[in-house]
Amino acid sequence: MTTSPTTRDLAHRLLAYEVVEANISEPSEPAALRVYEKLRQSLSAFAGVAAFESLAFRALTQAKTEAPGLWAARVAPDGALQGLGQSLDELEDQIDIDKGLADEFPADEGGIILIARLLGLLLIFLGETLTLSLLRVTWPEASLDDRNSEYGRKS
Repeated sequence: MTTSPTTRDLAHRLLAYEVVEANISEPSEPAALRVYEKLRQSLSAFAGVAAFESLAFRALTQAKTEAPGLWAARVAPDGALQGLGQSLDELEDQIDIDKGLADEFPADEGGIILIARLLGLLLIFLGETLTLSLLRVTWPEASLDDRNSEYGRKS
């Protein structure tokens, strides 16, 4: 089972947004880890640490079938992602990227797949409206509204 193109697009948008933010504030973590950590903080506050850890474990298990580089990764009891080695650490080459190129940034496939799987599970369990609402709270400046939903209307 692969991720839907709509969910992959949403994951890519979040990663691209984090790449732009990295150029503004110069964080040292790869974009996929920043997205993951923001989701972890937001969803742990919403549903609890155990619920997020369970979702993250399932998303990582699913992502490993599509991205073998994630086999070394594991989800800690607090939901943190550990043991990635080179799989997501190479997500960002230190490229000078501007806001106009953010959507074209070739993010690491493993990072997109992991985030897309996590978003896919959220869409299943919470529904589109609540999932997008949580994402808007976590990324208030990100462009999530111009994405067409799977149901043919604007989200």
